[in-house]
Amino acid sequence: MTDGPHVVAVCGSLREASRTRRALSHALDGVRESGGSGELVDLRQFDLPMYDPDVDDQADGHELRVRLRAADAVILGTPMYHGSYSNVVKNALDYCGFDEFEGKTVGLLAVAGGSFPVTALEHLRSVCRALDAWVVPHQVAVPRASGAIDEDGTFDDEGLAERVRVLGRRVVQYADIGPDPASFESEHNAGA
Repeated sequence: MTDGPHVVAVCGSLREASRTRRALSHALDGVRESGGSGELVDLRQFDLPMYDPDVDDQADGHELRVRLRAADAVILGTPMYHGSYSNVVKNALDYCGFDEFEGKTVGLLAVAGGSFPVTALEHLRSVCRALDAWVVPHQVAVPRASGAIDEDGTFDDEGLAERVRVLGRRVVQYADIGPDPASFESEHNAGA
């Protein structure tokens, strides 16, 4: 058991052989190297039908919220689909709100089959900022993932592997950052 921050890494890929999941495992290595504890929240293991705000405690939504609230920091990992993050991540985030993210440190990781998944990272950063999360500046883009991450989870490029581990370290480093004053969004988007 560690006294360091507890980090939850959310995998927004449903693919069995997910490179996003493999990269998040690497980021969690960085968390542990920095004295934190980490767990992977694999969204494949949650029953999360399309979010319906008219239905209370839909399926596993409550369990997801409990796990995220208990975290000191979060790493969101997503494959890039059509220039943005996956619908799996979007749906999971729809179940959450300020209670899960306000003032919380968040790290971002995106994986793409093609070129750099920068827009997916930009979109996630905007969502996290709307939830008053503190997103660390260090983010990780894994382009051409099929050639970058082997089936056993090793990276072909040690520099990229180090960037992923640094993401885990930065999330631990800034997990206890103090909250900022309330923002316009938090005051006017209550319950969003």
